[in-house]
Amino acid sequence: MLERADLVAFVPCGDLEVSGRFYGELLGLRLLEASEFANAYDANGTQLRVTLVDRPARAPYTVLGWRVADLTATLRALRAAGVEFKRYDGMNQDADCVWTAPGGSRIAWFADPYGNVISLQQPPAG
Repeated sequence: MLERADLVAFVPCGDLEVSGRFYGELLGLRLLEASEFANAYDANGTQLRVTLVDRPARAPYTVLGWRVADLTATLRALRAAGVEFKRYDGMNQDADCVWTAPGGSRIAWFADPYGNVISLQQPPAG
């Protein structure tokens, strides 16, 4: 029924200006629409709505993720912009906080200003 419909992703925030600096300026997403309730961004064809809520709840899992062609270059650029990557106990992450999944994908995690966990994934070559 929805196979031809466009997906819209949502993430909560407590301040649209703060989240605008993160998603718009730091991550480089193009602002599509701004209102007193939400900012909508173009995430490579998928709309990401960063929605203002009274008390953003911190999910203990990843809420957004991007597949990237070059994880090392993406990590370098985000670190240069001040992003800190997460290290998880019990996961065999390398010095750059990258975990290699059993299928060969390389994955790293970071959080937005409200603790929403975001992942970056570089699929295995081939």
